[in-house]
Amino acid sequence: MDVDHHRVDVYLEDALNKAPPSLRPMFQRFRTLYDQKRWHQLTVTVNEFLSHPDSGPFQVDLFKNFVQNFEGKINQLRLAEMGVKVCRQIDDPQKTLGLLTSLLTRIYVETSPEAHILLLSTLAHVKLLFGDLEGTKADVDKCEQVLDSLDSVEGGVNAAFYRVAADYYKAKAEYGPYYKNSLLYLACINPETDLSAEDRLSRAHDLAVAALLGHTIYNFGELLMHPILDSLNGSPHEWIRDLLFVFNSGNIGKFEVLATQFNREPILAINIQFLRQKICLMALIETVFQRKGRSGKERPISFQVIAEETRLPQDEVEHLVMKALSLKLIRGTLDQVSEQAHISWVQPRVLGREQIEQLAVRLNDWTERLGKVENFVASQDLFAGVTA
Repeated sequence: MDVDHHRVDVYLEDALNKAPPSLRPMFQRFRTLYDQKRWHQLTVTVNEFLSHPDSGPFQVDLFKNFVQNFEGKINQLRLAEMGVKVCRQIDDPQKTLGLLTSLLTRIYVETSPEAHILLLSTLAHVKLLFGDLEGTKADVDKCEQVLDSLDSVEGGVNAAFYRVAADYYKAKAEYGPYYKNSLLYLACINPETDLSAEDRLSRAHDLAVAALLGHTIYNFGELLMHPILDSLNGSPHEWIRDLLFVFNSGNIGKFEVLATQFNREPILAINIQFLRQKICLMALIETVFQRKGRSGKERPISFQVIAEETRLPQDEVEHLVMKALSLKLIRGTLDQVSEQAHISWVQPRVLGREQIEQLAVRLNDWTERLGKVENFVASQDLFAGVTA
């Protein structure tokens, strides 16, 4: 213990002599708190130091020569957070891996699961930057297993996991999982303060593209309502934001207009056939929404009407409806003889202003019909012929 204390004294004395005036009071406080074994206050002071704009050149040495001497006496999640912050000062990815791996071996998942997840998620992100997709996926899977076993987790831990998971699926061009994990990541942070304007724009762009190209994504509600999408306003990618709203409303005419700009986003141009099928499915959903429930009962929709609304040849309508049924976008049956679709349910989604106005008209119509029924019932002498 005396040897460790002497080593700490030597380091702090040397660091105090090299530090700029803005940091010297902190080094002096380090010595006082360490001598008094006030570990919580020392943790707070170290975090203040790591957040100081002048501390960058001193962070790695502080962690290795000072913090590691009492790391077992402080909250392990706070220790892991320190390690993650310090790693941002290391330019060599190999050295970053070394520091994180070494720290991970000293933080046990059984006793400190959140700290373990934070470090493992950060390690996975470094591996991703190296191009080690297999290693990244293995670490992501391990984190997910631990997360599933916990009742609650701090937001920063969840954010680290969802961030690396989203970035991994982005590298793999798996749009559905990227979309899901990226939105979960945003739910764990404050994009306005935790992301730069450039990062917000990049995240919004990637989410919009994933929503459009995801084979299982036909409900854009969460993204359309998220403030991150406003980052596209006034940017070269604003037209992609407009395209999302066009898809949500199933407007094929506006889709064809915006499709002329697909050459500005090559990934969309490459997938033009899929996007045409997707807008037809969205148009089908909109057609069902507009017609379902009129006159107070289910009404079949003819293949001809669907063909007109989706701008497809009539002999392709059956395949389109079957596709929508298989994706669980609608529920119902097909009458191939009479060439009609009987739709009983359509997937809930976020409505635009025009769609809300249409819904309001239908609700008013329903209210009027209900009033007529009420008046009819009131006009009948239901107790005629009944004696007391």
